[in-house]
Amino acid sequence: MLKPNDISILRELAMQYAEAASLPVHDEKRRLWTANNECRPARPMVLIDQICWQEINTDGALSGRAEDAYWRRVEEELKMKLYCWRHMPVDMVLTPYIQLPMPVSDSGWGLEVKEDVIAPDRNATAYSHRLYDVLDSEEALAQIRLPEYTLDREALKRIREEADVIFGGIIPYRMRGVSMHLGVWDKISFWRGVESCYIDLMDRPEFMHAIMEKLTRGLLHQIESANRQGIYDVSGTLTHCSHNFLSDLPEGESGFGTTGQGWAFGLAQLFSSVSPEITREFEVEYMKRVFPHFGAIYYGCCERLDDRLDVLAALPKVRKISCSPWSDRDHFAEALPEGKVMSAKPNPAFLATDSFDEEAVRRDLRATMDAARRHNRSLEFILKDISTIRRDPARLWRWAEIAMEEVQR
Repeated sequence: MLKPNDISILRELAMQYAEAASLPVHDEKRRLWTANNECRPARPMVLIDQICWQEINTDGALSGRAEDAYWRRVEEELKMKLYCWRHMPVDMVLTPYIQLPMPVSDSGWGLEVKEDVIAPDRNATAYSHRLYDVLDSEEALAQIRLPEYTLDREALKRIREEADVIFGGIIPYRMRGVSMHLGVWDKISFWRGVESCYIDLMDRPEFMHAIMEKLTRGLLHQIESANRQGIYDVSGTLTHCSHNFLSDLPEGESGFGTTGQGWAFGLAQLFSSVSPEITREFEVEYMKRVFPHFGAIYYGCCERLDDRLDVLAALPKVRKISCSPWSDRDHFAEALPEGKVMSAKPNPAFLATDSFDEEAVRRDLRATMDAARRHNRSLEFILKDISTIRRDPARLWRWAEIAMEEVQR
């Protein structure tokens, strides 16, 4: 039973969100994102995500106060969205409905990470990891199970009944289903450590193929599990920190859908230090079996990809490819396959220096825009992986202002 204070807290936030989301600018931004995502750009688009909230929420104002754990998470998400909208909106789009996570559990892969962790503080978003190899044998591989989603229908019924009370007369809501992270090499890296991966790619390639075969079958099982229950995310508007609006892949009205109606994202970050041929053999050939099950794919993250875009061109359903700070931007723009968005990641290190260098930020943005224009590419800037702003939130706000000034020049 919801407490009256929880209802009061959430209704007040819902009214603030509804007021902000009702502004006409969101329709215009949605139109711009759709055009950009379909390679009909009016200008480069900008978003900020994966923020070091522990350096912003120093007074606890963004922390949840609701007693109920589920609604406290909703409360915190609304507070963070409103904070971004008020201080660094860039091209964010607020939906005309509240998104509520479905109560879905994931059985997992059956293998636990073994690690030592060093964190700068207990609320940090970035850590140092010392990883131990727990996937070094056929016996360990046999422990991996096929992951399964389970929707808690009783909890879903309760959430909807409570949401009707909380948001009634203020704003509609939709359930946000599961979304899939297809970057299994991230999992392998945490199970094994990157050194063991590199060694076995050279010395035991057949074992690494066996791992990828099992994980690929696991992803396909997960896809089947989501589709059988119709719980895939079709109402969310972000995929890997980027707005995902497409005219041929509209948002689902009910929030329930299948993978063919939604986005997923893939990556193989440790492959920055292997050859493009290894990327083809150990990533592309497996993901060619997985990606066709989705409506659209965002590919890449922090890894350098400009030297293997021809290999990635074989991946189906890819609409956006990440251009990390480690990529040669001009070569990336030149080699990017037709019909793909250049999803550029400005270097978050500009926010971590002793003093904030505004001109360095401008030069960085302009270099990327110049590269995209030379090769007629659709471009977005996604500032993410922000580990520190030196406890100075105004740096983020100013970065947002600079970015919007530059893309609208």
